[in-house]
Amino acid sequence: MLEKPAFDERLIHTCLRDNYDLPLSQLTFLPLGADPNTAVYRAVSGGAAYFVKLRSGNFDESAVAVPRFLSDLGICEIIPPRRTAAGHLWAELEGYRLILYPFVESRDAYQVEWTAALWRGFGAALRRIHDAALPPALAGLVRRETFAPRWRGRLAELLDLAAAAEFDDPAAAAMAALLNRRRREIQELIDHAGRLGEGLRSESGEFVLCHSDLHAGNLVLGADGRLFIVDWDQPILAPRERDLMYPGGAQGFRGHAPADEERLFYDGYGPVAVDWPAVAYYRCERVVEDLAVFAEQLLLSEEGGEDRPQAVRYARSNFEPGGPIERAYAALAGEANHGE
Repeated sequence: MLEKPAFDERLIHTCLRDNYDLPLSQLTFLPLGADPNTAVYRAVSGGAAYFVKLRSGNFDESAVAVPRFLSDLGICEIIPPRRTAAGHLWAELEGYRLILYPFVESRDAYQVEWTAALWRGFGAALRRIHDAALPPALAGLVRRETFAPRWRGRLAELLDLAAAAEFDDPAAAAMAALLNRRRREIQELIDHAGRLGEGLRSESGEFVLCHSDLHAGNLVLGADGRLFIVDWDQPILAPRERDLMYPGGAQGFRGHAPADEERLFYDGYGPVAVDWPAVAYYRCERVVEDLAVFAEQLLLSEEGGEDRPQAVRYARSNFEPGGPIERAYAALAGEANHGE
């Protein structure tokens, strides 16, 4: 969220004092992220800094339980949520969930050129996450991949809306123009994702714990050079390719060509038989979901302020040379050549 929500910040002060025994001396809104349902702040108490996340809308308990478990397991690339005085991983606050973390001074991979060592470190950390065995109670909280057509169907509906309606709002009009101009390409992408998803649904491969959103904004580098994997809002039990789609997938990392990203990442990750049809599916499906989410945000609402033009920019970036759509088709080509 880029604009401060219309929210009485005194409630945050009270919540942190009552639930975490943290009287605040400072609270600063941070204009970060693309999620309009999440606002984040930097809080200071007793000279220590904290990262405060306010989450509205649907809340998945696994989003806090999984990173807490992984941190307790000794995976040091995870920043765990702090427990309340009562032992909970979040606090309720006027329709929001408040989640508290240590504040780590950091820059994300959009800002920092990702070195060979960082790619290898990312690969090694993700392998430990994929190999982690969740206790049954926690595994029961984590959603499971179904290869459902939800976003494909939704994007098809929004394509029709963009073609049939007129929009006065500049961001909505720009989004509709993009969908109309790229309609044939988008429909082909929907079709590819549907075909690949049907194939994967009929298989019974191994499901592992996946982060599911490993773009450059969710890998950060601390001031001391430590790598952290952040924003565990959507963990899922899925084929490991759910996460393996990101290296080489044009997900915002700087410094290396896609093939080098993949090579360095797998140096750290270790030996694995990559299912390239699954990588192709997830890259196609990711673009479909992103376009559907941005189109919903812009065509069905006039809310969002500065988040709206940002959503248009993100949607357009999928079609740039070397961008996510091109890399999705590169994985499809890998599928065609697989095993030759």
